[in-house]
Amino acid sequence: MLKHTLIHPEITAILARAGHHSKVLIADGNYPASNTLGPNAQLVSLNLAPGIVTCTQVLEVLLTALPVEAANTMGIPADDPYALKGDPPIWAEYRSILSGAGLTIPLQPIPKWDFYDAVASRDHVLTIQTADQRLWANLLLTIGVRQP
Repeated sequence: MLKHTLIHPEITAILARAGHHSKVLIADGNYPASNTLGPNAQLVSLNLAPGIVTCTQVLEVLLTALPVEAANTMGIPADDPYALKGDPPIWAEYRSILSGAGLTIPLQPIPKWDFYDAVASRDHVLTIQTADQRLWANLLLTIGVRQP
């Protein structure tokens, strides 16, 4: 019986095999998840219907189950047709969720094309595809260490 709120068997199994520096992508509904997997990564699709489930819902659950040492968003190129003025609203939600979980890590953007490269790395173990429709909601987590 698990004590944390993560009960999805496939996600739990993948995270149980992951270690320090492993990367987990929480992908929004627009992210090309199936063709950007790293060589060691698995894809779990939780995109039931538009908006169900969201990236923030997944983040809240994952934080009950694993230590996180870094959180990266996809940086927004100024010339991108979907660029926003300032940070996307979901980034403030991420900061609030991370802080509420007792984490003091900053939310660090990685330039868009470098973000794709980070996801394609051998450290990438899991992409959780959501149906979140908010723009720029992709979040790449780096697993930290479990401390006594």
